[in-house]
Amino acid sequence: MRKKLLFIYNPHAGKGKIKSLLSDIIEMFVKHDYEVTTYTTLGKGSGIKIVEECLKKEEYNRVICSGGDGTLNEVISGMMNCNVNIPVGYIPSGTTNDFAYTLTLPKQMLKAAKVAIKGREFPFDVGVINGKYFTYTAAFGLFTDASYETPQTTKNILGRLAYVLEGVKRLPNWKSYDMEITCGDTIIQDNFIFGMVTNSTSVGGFKGITGKDVLLDDGAFEGIFIKTPQNVIDLQSIINDLLTGKINSELIYSFPVKDIHLVSKEPVPWTTDGEFGGEFSETNIQIIKQALTIMRSPNEIKEIT
Repeated sequence: MRKKLLFIYNPHAGKGKIKSLLSDIIEMFVKHDYEVTTYTTLGKGSGIKIVEECLKKEEYNRVICSGGDGTLNEVISGMMNCNVNIPVGYIPSGTTNDFAYTLTLPKQMLKAAKVAIKGREFPFDVGVINGKYFTYTAAFGLFTDASYETPQTTKNILGRLAYVLEGVKRLPNWKSYDMEITCGDTIIQDNFIFGMVTNSTSVGGFKGITGKDVLLDDGAFEGIFIKTPQNVIDLQSIINDLLTGKINSELIYSFPVKDIHLVSKEPVPWTTDGEFGGEFSETNIQIIKQALTIMRSPNEIKEIT
């Protein structure tokens, strides 16, 4: 009996390159003995709805999605909502594809499709922010809204530079948040211009700012919180620390996060996996260890045939 595969793709992600490769990708799935059910996302949130409706109606052996990190977020959220843990394949086709970089997935879509079918299964952690699932990052503050407020057409034309330009526009009006953070025995009261809880070696297309010891299956994300600089010297110190990977200094708090509680004096807008995640004065984030299984590249891509 043939295995069943649910394939969901975002036709507008990146430059819409998947449209020219769609037939080849589906043919590859069929040749590997899969009966393929294909859906296209129709807007924000439709990926969650597709996954939930399909998984409730019948059993699948694998779910594969193509798009940006937001598309992956919706598929993961749908699976978590259904309490279904079958292997997930990811064919990155967005602008930055941070989580794909962390997974060492090929940039070439057909090779990534092979990994989705014949890679190695890898259990990974999933985050929850006030009841909403996220795959690799929840963040607030400076630059974080650039990803979801940058028009898709601009992303397609300029790529990662579009995020940078959108973020620079916000520099003269940066916002500071008075916040109390409780994480285990650690309690911090300070003003912050930026904070994130992440499980990725790349954030916003920038590599290495989360340190070198990021593990996707240890039940902990990395918490990084940047204090509000008081002058130009402070700002330069923050930039230097981030560029050199010094993510625990007088101006930057960094620690592992399994469960964290944040309280602010005003609502704080959050970004989850590059999309708007809501505004909260009180925020709870938990990490679910090895919640789902994703297809990851083997040590050598050439092993995949």
